[in-house]
Amino acid sequence: MLQVQFIRDNKETVLAGLAKRNFANAEKIIEEVLTADENRRSTQVELDNTLAESNKLSKEIGGFFKSGEVQKANLLKEKTVQLKEKSKELGENFNAFAEELQTLLYQIPNIPHTSVKAGKSEEDNENIFSEGTIPDLGENALPHWELAKKYDIIDFELGNKITGAGFPVYKGKGARLQRALINYFLDKNTKAGYTEVQVPHLVNTESATATGQLPDKDGQMYHSTVDDLYLIPTAEIPITNMFRGNLMQESEFPIKVTGYTPCFRREAGSYGAHVRGLNRLHQFDKVEIVRIEHPDNSYQALNGMVEHIKDILRDLKLPYRILRLCGGDTGFTSALTFDFEVFSTAQDRWLEISSASNFEAFQANRLKLRFKNKEGKSELAHTLNGSSLALPRVLAGILENYQTADGIKIPDALVPYCGFDIID
Repeated sequence: MLQVQFIRDNKETVLAGLAKRNFANAEKIIEEVLTADENRRSTQVELDNTLAESNKLSKEIGGFFKSGEVQKANLLKEKTVQLKEKSKELGENFNAFAEELQTLLYQIPNIPHTSVKAGKSEEDNENIFSEGTIPDLGENALPHWELAKKYDIIDFELGNKITGAGFPVYKGKGARLQRALINYFLDKNTKAGYTEVQVPHLVNTESATATGQLPDKDGQMYHSTVDDLYLIPTAEIPITNMFRGNLMQESEFPIKVTGYTPCFRREAGSYGAHVRGLNRLHQFDKVEIVRIEHPDNSYQALNGMVEHIKDILRDLKLPYRILRLCGGDTGFTSALTFDFEVFSTAQDRWLEISSASNFEAFQANRLKLRFKNKEGKSELAHTLNGSSLALPRVLAGILENYQTADGIKIPDALVPYCGFDIID
């Protein structure tokens, strides 16, 4: 979340940033934040003064008792009782104002980076880079869901029987290709200096709130109400929360972590041809990269993540493009996001396969993730994350773009991981 001090000192900048996002009632909620903060601070001052006066009187009472001036001591004791009642009331008021302020701050998204353009939807995103050759597959090219059925490598109907729509069953070479992609992505990431971790697939409310999924995406996550735990929509949540509450030293930067997890998203209201097959699932596999950085280096780190993901797609020889998201399409917690999309030749459309984002201090403020700067003062770190990569649409791209009359060829980079070079 945004820091109150930043909002107070940069009100117009905040409002301009929220306007880029088309954030409704921005002026109203910012005024409510400033009012709640002023009430909280003035109440804190009054409470501190009241407690200080009470402490002073307590010392005076002790002195009067020692000197035998009992009547004066008793008079002051009556006054301390009144001060204690006042302190209690002020404390309750302070907590109420603090809770109101927190609730308001949780509703406000991050401020977009200056390079982010205003826009309303994905139609306004900027195409800033593209690479790779789109293959000519001819008129008989099949979409991946038909290829999956033809070669019996993914069974959507069986997944529907077991669980429901959006939970496919990978079979035979399909399952092995899936596992090969996970291992390949993890190996690429660890060779690039990321430390591999295995993390829980369920998180508590505090973790989901700390990285900004709650309350923003409440309803989009699967919630185990009995234990009040959430199935993760991304490994970003448990990996980033590994550092929640930490006070780091500058020498610890950069921190680079990668991990594979299944991901779970309700995707309520998703219907139609654009979500067929692997295009949109309720359960899918993803390999994530997370970085904790010094604020001075976070955008250089973001560029490094973008180049790393480029390198993976070059290895796979998939045609792709990079979009810089506009304000209206940028995620709640992000200051700047680059989306990677692979071209699905048989579907004749682009499919998002990765997002690389810099959250600046927005997540760190909720996480209470700080470091000691050179002056010895505590400062918020910057957090970043990216997919490298989300498997379903990468798999869809491989199946469609590598299809031939003889079968589906396996990208050279994956052959050592698969143990075969064609699905036939």
